[in-house]
Amino acid sequence: MKTTTITFLIFITLININLFGQNSNEVRSENRTIKIDYNKTAGPLNTMFKECIGAGRANEGLRADWQQQLAMTKQECDFKYIRMHGLLSDDMAVYKEDSKGNPEYNYQYIDALYDFLLSIKMKPFVELGFMPSALASGNQTIFWWKGNVTPPKDYKKWEDLIRNLTQHFTERYGAEEVKTWCFEVWNEPNLSPGFWTGTQAEYFKLYEYAARGIKTVNPAYKVGGPATAGAGWVPETIDFCVKNNVPLDFISTHTYGVKQGYLDEFGTSGTVLNKDESSISGDVIHSRNQISNSAMPKLELHYTEWSSSYTPADPIHDSYHSAAYILQKLKQVGNAANSMSYWVFTDIFEEAGPRFTPFHGGFGLLNTQGIKKPAYFSYSFLNKLGETELQNKDTSSWTTKNSKGDVQLLFWDFTNTHPGDSVNNQTYYIQDLPSKPKGSVKIEVEGLKKGNYILEIYKVGYKVNDAYADYLAMGKPSQLNREQVKKIKEKNNGALIASEKVTVTAKGNYNTTYKINENDVVLFNFVKQ
Repeated sequence: MKTTTITFLIFITLININLFGQNSNEVRSENRTIKIDYNKTAGPLNTMFKECIGAGRANEGLRADWQQQLAMTKQECDFKYIRMHGLLSDDMAVYKEDSKGNPEYNYQYIDALYDFLLSIKMKPFVELGFMPSALASGNQTIFWWKGNVTPPKDYKKWEDLIRNLTQHFTERYGAEEVKTWCFEVWNEPNLSPGFWTGTQAEYFKLYEYAARGIKTVNPAYKVGGPATAGAGWVPETIDFCVKNNVPLDFISTHTYGVKQGYLDEFGTSGTVLNKDESSISGDVIHSRNQISNSAMPKLELHYTEWSSSYTPADPIHDSYHSAAYILQKLKQVGNAANSMSYWVFTDIFEEAGPRFTPFHGGFGLLNTQGIKKPAYFSYSFLNKLGETELQNKDTSSWTTKNSKGDVQLLFWDFTNTHPGDSVNNQTYYIQDLPSKPKGSVKIEVEGLKKGNYILEIYKVGYKVNDAYADYLAMGKPSQLNREQVKKIKEKNNGALIASEKVTVTAKGNYNTTYKINENDVVLFNFVKQ
């Protein structure tokens, strides 16, 4: 006998009226209603939020703890692709030359990494960088791990390396697999000094030679760029490729949600969370419009890095505020991007050197010990949504159903409580920040089948799946012992916070009111009995 289960996951976001003025009539917390009907659909759910995730550099992906954390993240959040720096850097031992200047290639480290990725059903979003020192025209580097950021000394040898690498991928994994990958040329070449010592013209030359190397192996392989900071160079890249008949299959670029700068190489910058409602989403929508108005209006758009902040020393990354922030921004982006790759999944990340404390404002959804930060649950909750979206006028929630008849509703409140330019994130988000009440959300679900349900409630918020709050309560020890790690993990595991029995009558309606605080994220899951 087969039992049919109907699951309703309610994931809701509330918006600060002062911060988001244009929506103020719609989302005042005391008047907010989320109303859905099981029979009124809005088409397939856009899952761009879990298409790709970032990681620091390729060599870190050879670590056992990194691999263990990624396997867990894949299982619970189901990211499809992963993108990282440093695939061609010296610590991956890809390239050298003999005494006569002839290239020697070695892919043993890359093979170990990519074999692992495919073994957990993930795919690489292949970032081609940085320059192997034996192929570099200079010695300028970036980060503690010294990625070389100079143009190649010989562009033909650069093309040969990329062609040989692409051919190797084809032989090892098969053309049908590699056709599903994306090859992205370099990272943030518009930050000079920084990630590229050359000019824009020299980047376009680097791109052209790499694209030619890839397409020579298989014209169906996808290549794109310019992987810029701050949504830069989009029209210029398209114009260059059109005028010079250079292949371009997608646009990639980056955006972060703080007000100043683009790069914090050593983790020492001060940042301020942007109060502009269109932070993040404004850049993404602008990029989409630039593509639509170009000679290649159908290009895919991949935001291959995004986060609240571009520095690996920003405590907003550890704060419960991040969970609602992530959902708010993804919801605002809508259908403008084909992927939104959050930077990054783990604090095993050494751009500024190895970190000396367990919570240091690192980019990761997980800390170094694999403790789940509040931001992690944004993605694990999103992964519970069904494949069909339900009609929903609320601007801060997702409502879905799946093929089994389960229904999902996800809701949150995003309130930017940051005091403004007078205070840096580095001072503000390290504090104990109690959340204030934001009234109640009225939830109305129609079209349900008659019967008994178990309502499961999941939540992230202040001191609920809030690992940093527990770390603060321990006195912020510079090192965590095994018992402390175990205690924090057990308390912040995303388990149910409550469950109750619900009876739906023949009318098929379910109504409730749920009290919510600033930056709460709530998931209701109705399981039919």
